[in-house]
Amino acid sequence: MITFEQVSVQYADAATPALSGVDLTVPEGELCLLVGPSGSGKSTLLGTVSGLVPHFTGGALHGRVTVGGRDTREHRPRELADLVGTVGQDPLAHFVTDTVEDELAYGMESLGLPADVMRRRVEETLDLLGLADLRDRALGSLSGGQQQRVAIGSVLTVHPSVLVLDEPTSALDPGAAEEVLAVLQRLVHDLGTTVLMAEHRLERVVQYADQVLLLPGGGAPPVLGEPAEVMAHSPVHPPVVGLGRLAGWHPLPLSVRDARRKAGPLRTRLDGRRPTETPRQPAATPHRPAATPGQPADTPRGAPDAPRRSPEPIAVADRLAVRRGPVPALRGVDLTLHAGEITALMGRNGAGKSTLLGALVGLHAPAAGTVRVGGLTPHRTRPAELIRRVGLVPQDPRDLLYAESVAAECTAADSDAGADPGTCRALVERLLPGIADATHPRDLSEGQRLTLALSVVLAARPPLILLDEPTRGLDYAAKGRLVEILRGLCADGHAVLLATHDVELAAELAHRTAILAEGEIVADGPTAEVVVSSPAFAPQVAKILAPLPWLTVHQVEAALADGEPA
Repeated sequence: MITFEQVSVQYADAATPALSGVDLTVPEGELCLLVGPSGSGKSTLLGTVSGLVPHFTGGALHGRVTVGGRDTREHRPRELADLVGTVGQDPLAHFVTDTVEDELAYGMESLGLPADVMRRRVEETLDLLGLADLRDRALGSLSGGQQQRVAIGSVLTVHPSVLVLDEPTSALDPGAAEEVLAVLQRLVHDLGTTVLMAEHRLERVVQYADQVLLLPGGGAPPVLGEPAEVMAHSPVHPPVVGLGRLAGWHPLPLSVRDARRKAGPLRTRLDGRRPTETPRQPAATPHRPAATPGQPADTPRGAPDAPRRSPEPIAVADRLAVRRGPVPALRGVDLTLHAGEITALMGRNGAGKSTLLGALVGLHAPAAGTVRVGGLTPHRTRPAELIRRVGLVPQDPRDLLYAESVAAECTAADSDAGADPGTCRALVERLLPGIADATHPRDLSEGQRLTLALSVVLAARPPLILLDEPTRGLDYAAKGRLVEILRGLCADGHAVLLATHDVELAAELAHRTAILAEGEIVADGPTAEVVVSSPAFAPQVAKILAPLPWLTVHQVEAALADGEPA
């Protein structure tokens, strides 16, 4: 169905090709998962299939890409619309109408399908993706995950033969992600649809793949093969594969179910032991001065120090209620955040996580109750003063980026924060090395833009740091660097609150987890207790080794390195 013949792509302002030496075939009716580090060319490869490369992105395409017999260099995306459906990383960039139902129908209207066909397909798609209750909602009023489902649905209604998906579950909660993946499985198995999908959260998708295409980056040739074979050598892999490598399992399991079948001997070795590097609940200690800006204290990955927690809270929400138009988004939320503590805020899409972060940074005024940050009322405080008390990295990092280059963004951030020159740039280089100073923020990938926005916020080193889906678009290596920086900030006495659907991040990083549902906090406590008791939010290692109290591969690795218990 999809054929690459010695394909390479070279952009005019790049020193090396974005793709090189791609020569392979993706058969009809298979789900091919595209993996690799950030910057390895995954989005470019997807663009060559949809025709966006080179027709809209520019660059020189060498070789030949054919989809269903059509050469994508000779057919523009509009001429491939009946054959190839594309969903990018940013759902807002995908929308052309105002409401959910209109967006689902737009693609079919463009192809001139009969009205009765359009009505039937819209209803089918609303049911498939759990969007029926949202059919009349304005797209701008939806949560990020809801917008992602609408973007996917608008492509499915056209019934394309090929689906090209760039991180389709990145903004979805675990339940919604499973729904989307179940739909993709049905399309592949029942309708013979060919799916080419790039995704960083491999723990969600690798078990569904028929083939894995690895782009190693660094000029190495791509590798196409069976998922277990590719994962055995891939530099990026999910926790289930990491645990399998550590335990020496062969063949490598790709799902929790397969791993549990092999885990009996490992559970026996770990029985009677407890993790030594599980994030611990902070003890009340005086706040110590921050380290030099841009240089968080080094903390070994997987073995964080006991957090330092001040007796006085940095932020308090007391019976906080917030309305978003006619919709009650928060209902009587009580939350106290202390210095030296990392808190994960989890819950379904639309539960109110982003609204709570917005209230803490002054974007939403309370309808009832109060919110205080550092003794200030956020929505009544001047931004120039508030920026030194609390910083928010939103879901869409472009909301913070306005300069013409990475260097200009960093210079402006240092100036606004009163930080030493070079502080922001050093953070960018530490989180995601290799981004050129002259690069325009719009030319960065989703993950790279998020990294830049995070660095802009961290330059001010505010006592309270808020992050909304901070690992969206980040590969495992970049996520590991983010974990190290946030641990360092925590050790320096900052409070960190991150709204996330990434259960693996919460397990590795958070001392405390709070779960929101319908605008109310329904669980709040130590991460190990909260996530293990919830099937939806438990990490892979916890499911594999249950009922033992292990959350991450790093914990297991440290225990095995220590030898058998006395």
